[in-house]
Amino acid sequence: MKLNMGCGVNKINGFVNVDKFLECQPDVQMDLEVLPWLFGDNEVDEVLFHHSLEHIGADPKIFLGMMKELYRVCKPGAEIRINVPHPRHDNFIGDPTHVRIISPQVLSLFSKKNNYHWQKIGAPNSQLAIYLDVDFEITHAEQVVENAYMQKLINKEITEAELRRFIQEKNNIVAEYKITLKVVK
Repeated sequence: MKLNMGCGVNKINGFVNVDKFLECQPDVQMDLEVLPWLFGDNEVDEVLFHHSLEHIGADPKIFLGMMKELYRVCKPGAEIRINVPHPRHDNFIGDPTHVRIISPQVLSLFSKKNNYHWQKIGAPNSQLAIYLDVDFEITHAEQVVENAYMQKLINKEITEAELRRFIQEKNNIVAEYKITLKVVK
């Protein structure tokens, strides 16, 4: 089974399109913040959160519960694709329904491999994978740079080093993150 979570009006053929709003006409009406989810253990092969995960889980307890549910419903090796606006872009800042920053750094907290490494070196990172007994490995993380800055790079008006510096120092350089997780069981 493939799930398109928080689909809104962007339904995808071949996926079970899930949303809490009936107005979106989802295949399954479900509020992702209400736990447990309607799906069984180890029944999902693929999950897509396309500009939806940043809208849910404002309460840390709910967000962590959602991560546990995501782990529970996914089969070993399931792929989870997450596309979210970059937290320093107007697309994130300008929407009052965005309640949670989702980034590779945040999602790395749900990796047991990372957690054990941090234990070993005494790092202060939250070891959420161990606390929650979940395990997600990041297999891909991409920053989608605004077109204007990509064109400047292509036209050699800026260097890659300058672009990296701009990303660190300025807003509205990176439009979104595209992150893929693999479920480890």
